[in-house]
Amino acid sequence: MNDLFAKLSEKNIALPRHITNLLSNCQSFTVYDDTDALLEASMGGNGNYYEVKYDIPGRGTVTEAIIHRVKNGISANFTDPYMRRRDPDTMAIADNKPTDKVRFADKFGYEFSRLQDETFQWLAGQDLAVFFFFAGRKDIGCGGMAIVPKNAAFFALGLAMLQKIISTDELPDNFNVESIVFVAPTFRHTHFNGKQIVVHNRTETVHEVYSYNLYPGPSAKKGLYGVLLDKGEKEGWVTTHCSAVQVTSPYDNITTFMHEGASGGGKSELLGHILREQDGQVLIGENMVTGERRLVSIPMFCSFKPVADDMALCHPSLNTSNGKLSILDGENGWFIRVDSVKEYGDDPMLEKLSIEAKKPLLFLNIETKPECTALIWNHIEDAPGRRCPNPRIIVPREIVPGVVDDAVRIDVRSFGVRTPPSSRENPSYGIIGLFHILPPALAWLWRLVAPRGYANPSIVSSGNMESEGVGSYWPFATGEMIPHANMLLDQILASPRTRYTLTPNQHIGVWKVGFKPQLFMREYLTRRGNAKLRTDQYQPARTPLLGYELNYITIEGAKIPSRFLKVYKQPEVGEDGYDAGAALLFDFFKKELEKFYKPSLSKMGREIIDICLSGGTADDYVNIIPMDYQYSFDKNDNGQTEGNL
Repeated sequence: MNDLFAKLSEKNIALPRHITNLLSNCQSFTVYDDTDALLEASMGGNGNYYEVKYDIPGRGTVTEAIIHRVKNGISANFTDPYMRRRDPDTMAIADNKPTDKVRFADKFGYEFSRLQDETFQWLAGQDLAVFFFFAGRKDIGCGGMAIVPKNAAFFALGLAMLQKIISTDELPDNFNVESIVFVAPTFRHTHFNGKQIVVHNRTETVHEVYSYNLYPGPSAKKGLYGVLLDKGEKEGWVTTHCSAVQVTSPYDNITTFMHEGASGGGKSELLGHILREQDGQVLIGENMVTGERRLVSIPMFCSFKPVADDMALCHPSLNTSNGKLSILDGENGWFIRVDSVKEYGDDPMLEKLSIEAKKPLLFLNIETKPECTALIWNHIEDAPGRRCPNPRIIVPREIVPGVVDDAVRIDVRSFGVRTPPSSRENPSYGIIGLFHILPPALAWLWRLVAPRGYANPSIVSSGNMESEGVGSYWPFATGEMIPHANMLLDQILASPRTRYTLTPNQHIGVWKVGFKPQLFMREYLTRRGNAKLRTDQYQPARTPLLGYELNYITIEGAKIPSRFLKVYKQPEVGEDGYDAGAALLFDFFKKELEKFYKPSLSKMGREIIDICLSGGTADDYVNIIPMDYQYSFDKNDNGQTEGNL
């Protein structure tokens, strides 16, 4: 204990007084300096099997999670199926700073200070695990500290993998502890009726995150995402909810994609390989009515290097003068959902990465036995015969093959939407074609309404179309919507050379397509490089909200049938079924956009929303922010001379 305080004093690092008091008076605490030590602590000193359990007043002993040491890391499984997915209604704001989120007192009927005192009393009675971390990368982000019950070290391990754990010896002088994560899992039962609750308390100097559950998603992952968003809101920059990948075509064109969207929108999947059928062809989709399967032959695929998996820092220090958005991965480890890997061979890259892991991984919701090799297609069952929809692995980004370590400039910024089947009899918003070209102004609107989409595997959801909110990161933000809406629009205006697309996943009309649309988009646009689309190749979509639809796409001589580009050409949908789905989509936009129409929204933002609400055309959006960027001859990102697009 004295050793920690002495080290911090030598480095001129000050802890808040209530933290010093807690650590001075708790039952005991252990400072961890690396993930290897946390991995050992995850087993509680009991070999290869450990149960994380607590005595709950009135209920007796409750086992929260069962931990196995496996050959490729640690496997943790929650006993309660509810704890295997993120509940979107977890956040409460304890402070009185500006926010559009529900405050703790309004949600629970009493002041947080009372619960805060109880939390510290409970923590003081525990053996604690303590470590320091940095949320963000390359000095962009904020320093932090975690205080976790020692018997829940698997949670601390996940946090330390996602953020960057820093040993006390390597803490820089004057290290600023801007965030603190407190973990008190018993309160889920004693105070919150079994629900996942995460409370944010923004003091003048520290952003405190109180995690009253052990699922890493809402706190170790998204809770600290909220800390970064709060810092960015104060300083005028955004941490986007996205993946990114640098792709090289067979002809050596390099195109960098950034893919945004709500949970389940295909971010991790953009970093995946396209799988072939046994005969070497590629399945586009399967008709859910007729059973027809449509395949194409593509002799060569593009190669790619992953950049980011779920969040990226768009900090002013990364800006360049070339008119493209620059981003840097905001994570030290990736929280990858593997629900699409249902059997051996579904994702060879992830399978090899996880089975032959160069560093231990953390597996969640994967069926294992002690000392086995955890296999990512062995998903735990929520009930007999019903697989958990949210199996996860936490992977250190440094072991991801080919990962790009530095900032990149974005050529194509896409937005993904989980779409349900849509037909004439059952119309829905599943009318989005393989991909659409969006005017920048319309791309901004999609980032305001951010549909959470159909059959979301990551979170507890009603299954209806819901909004994930501004930026698709709003569930994790603690402040106000309008500043984020303005920052996202400013970001688009400052990046005139970045292009925008919209892609569905799961269904195109009555065709089940999985994540193929965004992968075909990746293949096609990389091959084109900076070549401009011919004017006969696209036209305004039948509904203006989808921007411009494509008339044809050919990849290596393989033509994509028009039924996948224009959903109204599917006989099961037709123009009437399409228009009914378009009306549902417009009603959704209208409902979600009205909440942004406030005096603090920028003048241009209000004009763009007016275009939408008045039923404006795709060309109307182009007139307010052009799609083409006219610029002088200059060097592109690869050192080649280029002219006007």
